[in-house]
Amino acid sequence: MMFFPVSLAAGELSMPASEMFMDAGIVMLVVFGVLFIMYALISLASRIIAGATSGTAEVAKTADAPAPVAPAAPEEEFSSGSLKLKGCDEKTAAMIMAIVSDNTGIPLPELIFKSITLVEEK
Repeated sequence: MMFFPVSLAAGELSMPASEMFMDAGIVMLVVFGVLFIMYALISLASRIIAGATSGTAEVAKTADAPAPVAPAAPEEEFSSGSLKLKGCDEKTAAMIMAIVSDNTGIPLPELIFKSITLVEEK
C-alpha cells in the first residue's frame, strides 16, 4: 500500500515532472494559506488587545490625572565664552574635553575650558 505513485528503481524517480510540479504547487498553496490565516488571526488579536487597552488607559488617565501644570521656563543656553586652541584642531580639543569630563566625573556643561595647548615632547 503506497500513498504516492513513486517507484525507486535503480535510484531514479519514476514520477513525471508535471506531477511533481503539481504536488509542489499544492504544498505551496497550503503553506501560504496557513500563513495568511495566521496573519489574519494575529492582526485581529492585536486590534482587539489594542482596543481593550486603550479603553482602560483612557479611564486610568481621567481618574488619576493631576491638575495641569504651567510649563516651566526654558533653560537658558549656557556659554562659557570662547576657547583658545593653540596647536591643536577642534576634533582633538573635543576629545580632550570629553576625556577630562569622563575622568573627573564632572558633566561637560559644568566645565569651563579657557584654552587647550598642544605640548610637544622633546
